[in-house]
Amino acid sequence: MCTRVLWGDANGAVLVGRNMDYHRDLATNLWKLPRGIKRDDGVNGALSWTARYGSVAITALDMMTVDGLNEAGLSGHILWLAESVYGEYDASRPVLSQAIWLQYFLDNYASVAEAVAWVKENHTQVFQLVDPASGEVPAIHLALDDASGDSAIFEYIDGELRIHHSPDHQVMTNSPPYDQQLEMLKQVQGFGGTLSLPGSTLASDRFARAAYYVNRLAQPKSQVEAIAAMFSVMRNVAQPFRVPDPGKPDASQTIWQSVADLTRRRLVFESTTRPNIIWVDLDGLNFAADSGESKIDLGSQLAVEGGLAGDVTDKFTPASGLKFLDLTMLKQLKARAAAKA
Repeated sequence: MCTRVLWGDANGAVLVGRNMDYHRDLATNLWKLPRGIKRDDGVNGALSWTARYGSVAITALDMMTVDGLNEAGLSGHILWLAESVYGEYDASRPVLSQAIWLQYFLDNYASVAEAVAWVKENHTQVFQLVDPASGEVPAIHLALDDASGDSAIFEYIDGELRIHHSPDHQVMTNSPPYDQQLEMLKQVQGFGGTLSLPGSTLASDRFARAAYYVNRLAQPKSQVEAIAAMFSVMRNVAQPFRVPDPGKPDASQTIWQSVADLTRRRLVFESTTRPNIIWVDLDGLNFAADSGESKIDLGSQLAVEGGLAGDVTDKFTPASGLKFLDLTMLKQLKARAAAKA
C-alpha cells in the first residue's frame, strides 16, 4: 500500500513525503478547512470539538481525511495496516471513527507531543467503519509529524494501542507492525545487517529503501531542491501500475504523491495519472472561522494538458462542506442499498 517518509534536517526545514498506493481511484480532492468548524467523533457524538487550527486536507471519496497539513505545521498520514485490530467498542472511553481520526488532530493540535499526550491521557479508541462504495473494512494506522521534526506512529494491535514516538521514526509503510519493521531493517546493510538493499514492492522492502535514501540526501540549497529531493525518495518507493500479484488481488499501484514542507507550510501534490505538480501555500489561505470551507476538485481540474499546474493557493472554490463518513451516515447508506435490492 502506502509509504510515508520524514526528513527532519533539510537545511533548517522539515519535510515529509507520502505515496498513496491503492487498487482503485479514491476521487481525491484538496479541501481548505477553516478554524471554528464544529465536529464530533462520528460514532456516538460524545466527543465534540471546535477546530482550533485551519488545515488543508487530502481526502478519499470526500468522506475521510487521509493526509493533510494544518496552519501550525502539524501533518498526518493514514496508511493501511492489515494487522490492525481496534478492540471491542467501549462507550465509556473517547472514540474517533476511522474517517475523522486524522482530522481530529489537525483540528486541535500544533505538535506531535500534544497529540500523543491527549491520546495517552484519554485512552482513546478508534472505531472501524465499512467503505460504503466497496464494502471493504479499512485496517489503518496513523503517523503524525510536526515542524520540530517530531514523529509518532499509532497502531492498534490485538485491541491495544501502540505508540512509537520519536523523531527517529522517519519511515512508515504497511505490514508487518512497526516494531517488527524496525527489527527487519536491522538485517539490511547500512543498518547493522548483511542483506543487500531490497528492491521489491513489499512493504518491508520499501521501508528499507526509504530509510536508506532519506538519510543520504544532500543538504538542499533551496526549498525547490528540498522538495525535489524528497520526491526522488518517494518515487524510488512508488509502485508501478500492474496486474495484481498472484494471491494478492489488492496489490496497489501509487495513485498520487505528496510532499509537505512543515516549516514553511507548503503542500505539494502530484497525481500519477494527471502528473502536473501543484502546490498550496497555507500562509496564503484565509483560515478565519467565517471564511467557509472550499476545495479544489482534482478530478475535473487536473489534466495532462490544460489543467492546473503550479501554485493553486488561489484556486479553491466554495464548497458545501466536507461530510465525514460516520456511523449514522453508514446506517443510512446501508438502508438505502437494502431498499433498492
